[in-house]
This record gives sequence, C-alpha cells and structure tokens, in this order.
Amino acid sequence: MDKQTFINHLNEDLAGELGAIIQYITYAAKATGPYRPQLAQFFLTEVADEQLHAQYLANKIVALGGEPTTQPRPVPAAQNNRQMLEAVLAAERQAVKDYTRRAQEAEAFGDKGAAVQLEDMVRDESGHSEETERILRDWPL
Repeated sequence: MDKQTFINHLNEDLAGELGAIIQYITYAAKATGPYRPQLAQFFLTEVADEQLHAQYLANKIVALGGEPTTQPRPVPAAQNNRQMLEAVLAAERQAVKDYTRRAQEAEAFGDKGAAVQLEDMVRDESGHSEETERILRDWPL
C-alpha cells in the first residue's frame, strides 16, 4: 500500500468520526420519553471518545504529509429513540470493520504505532457497539 492510499483511507475514517460527533450531539438533543436523560447522557458520553479518535486521525494524516478532511460523513436521519440507537449501532459496527482493516493496512505500510493505536480504536468502538446492543435488547418497537 502506498502512503497516499493510506492517507485517503485515514481521511475516510476521519470523516466517519466527525460524522459520529455530529450524530451523537444531534441525537442527544432529539432523545425523548422517560429515558431521555439517560439516553442523552449516553450519546454525549460517546462524543469524547470519537473526538479523541478524530484528533488522532487528523494528527496522523498531517504527520504523513496529508491534509485532514473537514467534511463529516452524513448523519442518518432518525425519527425516534430506537432509530437513533439503531443508526448508532450501525455506525459503531462500521467503525469496527474500518479500523480493523486500517490496522492491517498500517501494519502492511510498516507503521506499527498506527497499527497499535487503530487496534485500540477497534476495542473502543467494539465497546460502544456492545453497549448499544444491550440498550436495544429490550427496547420496545
């Protein structure tokens, strides 16, 4: 893999993290019903992790000689709490796949530090995914 391809892929991941930050902030504002305080807090708590991921990716892109994107991945529309949670779960599962692939690319590119950091991000996103699955498990349709 060449450096520019790796930078491009990291920028796709950065767009995903920027979109996730917007998604969580927006969904926290839109949460309704008796569990609104807990759900809003759940969404807002995730922002800090996504922000750290975005900062790492932007720094790595610059270190490699690239220009970090400022365009977020689009945020899925969601009309209710269940749709928001399902959209979050889909995004977290996608992030796990993306970072697993990216860690392999970093290894192939010869950047062991990036590979380790990206594996840590896989762990973070897996945790987010599992927590969201647990919330959805008994959520009413």
